[in-house]
Amino acid sequence: MTTAGFIGLGRMGAGMARHLLHSTGQLLVHDTSPQALAALTKQGATRCESATEIASRSELVFLCLPSATEVRTTLFGNNGISAAKRQALTVIDTTTLDRTDAIDIGAEAAEHGIEYWDCPVSGMPFRADNGTLTVMFGGSDEAFAVHKPLLGSFGEVVTHCGPLGSGQAMKALNNIIYNVNIAVLCEVLPLSQAVGLDPLEVANVVTSASSRSFASEYFVPRMLDGRFDTDFSMQDAYKDIVNVQRMALETKASLPVVNAMIGSYLSAMAAGHGEEPKSAMIKVYEKALGVAFRNPVDN
Repeated sequence: MTTAGFIGLGRMGAGMARHLLHSTGQLLVHDTSPQALAALTKQGATRCESATEIASRSELVFLCLPSATEVRTTLFGNNGISAAKRQALTVIDTTTLDRTDAIDIGAEAAEHGIEYWDCPVSGMPFRADNGTLTVMFGGSDEAFAVHKPLLGSFGEVVTHCGPLGSGQAMKALNNIIYNVNIAVLCEVLPLSQAVGLDPLEVANVVTSASSRSFASEYFVPRMLDGRFDTDFSMQDAYKDIVNVQRMALETKASLPVVNAMIGSYLSAMAAGHGEEPKSAMIKVYEKALGVAFRNPVDN
């Protein structure tokens, strides 16, 4: 059985690591948070003090980190994975990155004898906890065939997107479609209040009729309750927009709807809502119309 390690036990990584542990019966873990480490070691994982230690004891290492900066440090910095000088080591990186960063990191990893594949996931923390994520692998056919069973321990849908970098391209395109859904909800729901519609009935329709989407099902109840502190922040998720903008520039693609969404996104961030989730875009349009899309029972 492959000895695996997991680095990055945050909101997504903790659930993924737990499912890997249950699937394999053993898992080496590392994180900067003692609390996150304690939660996994109580369930049977083995704590490691550094990325180097994990690499020296593993054949396969999963990463789930905030950005390319942390990935590079974990791979190539002091006490990093490359310092172990381990032969035949594979890294599967579930961090959301720019496609070009994944390709560049893969090339640098190869110089250290490390096989590196990008493998972002989608589904929010509750699906990481449930083991029902969508997993998007970018790498060789052979690597996908070898690692698909382990990826299935935390993924309900596990798809091979193509060569290195393709997982990040797929993730970015998926998230942009999702962002467009959220942006139009944030524009239209305040309009529904301005014309006098009942917010509860509006919510009922947009979560059940032809406009129904995961975005409406997830965010509309939270908007009604005024909950803007439970999800990934706009500023942290902005990397998806940058990723798609670069792909559009490379291919000379025309993306008018996407560009309109980006305008709404940037307006919300400029208004001071960057640390709030994407649903906080609604506050810009509520302020413009002098309304609030909220549950009338709570107001």
